[in-house]
Amino acid sequence: MPITPVKTLVAKARDVIVTLPQDRAEAMVEAGEALFVDIRDIRELDREGRIPGAIHAPRGMLEFWVDPESPYFKPVFETDKTLILFCASAWRSALATRDLQNMGFENVAEMEGGFSQWKARGAAIEKA
Repeated sequence: MPITPVKTLVAKARDVIVTLPQDRAEAMVEAGEALFVDIRDIRELDREGRIPGAIHAPRGMLEFWVDPESPYFKPVFETDKTLILFCASAWRSALATRDLQNMGFENVAEMEGGFSQWKARGAAIEKA
């Protein structure tokens, strides 16, 4: 039996999630309506830099960190602000956004284009 290609999984996730243009996502964070959540691996952050003020929640721990019943819960996620997830190129973030929706989160979205697009457009970056 063939596997479902990851491109198909990402496309299906995008059918059910909100993808915000970068300028809209940035405006929401600046207005205090949202939080950026960087789900990239720590090595990517060290190599490429970070969006100032973004919360780092590695993809492998995200569901555990946002769940109040998890022993790994992080209180920063106890918020009514929209969580705007991003990764390098908006594939992992699409799947992660869908997974958080499946957990019951309503205020969650992904940022279009991910960190690669953020960096390419010259937006603010902090280096390690």
